[in-house]
Amino acid sequence: MNKKTLTNFETLTIGLMLFALFLGAGNLIFPPYLGQLAGEQLLPAIIGFLLTGVGLPLLGILAIAKAGGDLQSIAGRVHPVFGIVFTMIVYLAIGPFFGIPRTATVAFEIGTAPFLSAEMASSFWSLFLFTIIFFVITVLFALNPTKLVDRIGKILTPILIVVIGFLAVKSFLTPMGPIGAPVGNYDTEAFFESFLQGYLTMDAIAALVFGIVIIQSIRAKGVEDKNTILKTTAYAGFIAAAGLSLVYLSLSYIGATSVEAIGMQENGGEVIALASRVLYGEIGGIILAAAITFACLTTSIGLVSATSQFFNKIFPQLPYVVYVFIFAGFSTVIANVGLTQLIAISLPVLLAIYPLAIVIVILSFFDHSFYQKSYVYVIPLVLTGIVSVFDALKSSGFEFNAITQIFSYLPFYEQGIGWLVPAIIGTLAGIIIARTTHKR
Repeated sequence: MNKKTLTNFETLTIGLMLFALFLGAGNLIFPPYLGQLAGEQLLPAIIGFLLTGVGLPLLGILAIAKAGGDLQSIAGRVHPVFGIVFTMIVYLAIGPFFGIPRTATVAFEIGTAPFLSAEMASSFWSLFLFTIIFFVITVLFALNPTKLVDRIGKILTPILIVVIGFLAVKSFLTPMGPIGAPVGNYDTEAFFESFLQGYLTMDAIAALVFGIVIIQSIRAKGVEDKNTILKTTAYAGFIAAAGLSLVYLSLSYIGATSVEAIGMQENGGEVIALASRVLYGEIGGIILAAAITFACLTTSIGLVSATSQFFNKIFPQLPYVVYVFIFAGFSTVIANVGLTQLIAISLPVLLAIYPLAIVIVILSFFDHSFYQKSYVYVIPLVLTGIVSVFDALKSSGFEFNAITQIFSYLPFYEQGIGWLVPAIIGTLAGIIIARTTHKR
């Protein structure tokens, strides 16, 4: 009996869908700012950023496919209860509590507010009406997840690529100016600085959420063989990674060549907004607004769909459609809190769970070498969690001077990844125990 496989065009469509799901507003905003800061050190900076901003999400997608399309099945290797609780926290954090509301808020502040009067832009009702429309569109696309590939891959993604392409092509043909000098740590540590910034994009967590969307899309086309699903997901992942890399290279180049024309800016949103007007005049602002809006919309659709599918699986008493409306409605309310407050509230949670997610994903690729012993997951996760939870509490305003002084001796702690060495030591200790105690 022949195994069902997808055509090259179908695989390409799924890859473009994954690319669009990853390409949220933050991904469009950060690279231009990185370009301004890195300047002549752009090459090592963009390499560092691509490793964590593209490499880790790709690993996350592959890990989910290897496990059968479910984060819970990976996290459950630690303990079944941990698998459920951790997965719920990840979905809620990247979903209705932070990720989904942020897509609407960013889309409004960058894609709509600049075209309103100052009074209308600051009005509660403007944001409220925008979020209502935004999430109505999200619901319409997310209600039928089997059509998600066709709708995003064939409609929204090409539009998104075109609007970004207008900015990128113009910046290469007629650069705004010469590449500027590196700023601050980018002068001597461009690779490491951008490596950390790519880690802070948190796309690795998004990959764990989007994985189920990709798997369901492949299965909806009649593919059931696990190896075929893994192979197709890998191809789609590399397509998405290539697309993200091109976007990051283009936008970082825009930033690097923009300093002479627009000066140094405080964030990437200002960089890309001003650069788009230099490159295309007022039409540039419209192009930017379209790019941001479509990027946020595709991410919102993917997050609502993935989160609803997960909770429908855990609590099947409610149908998928009901979860779509619940999460879209809840996100509408949270989005109206405002972007600044939303980030302030949610960032500590993300700082706590992101390192744990990275450790779980990496361990899942070679757990056969330690016979899938749960304690090999537990030891590095406990050590990682101690540091990451402390970092989360510190970012919330809690002061623990004695603990801070102790942790300051950890390598890379000042750079925000003090959990890395404890995680490595814990992993090695667990593997040694597993391999010396395993009965042959």
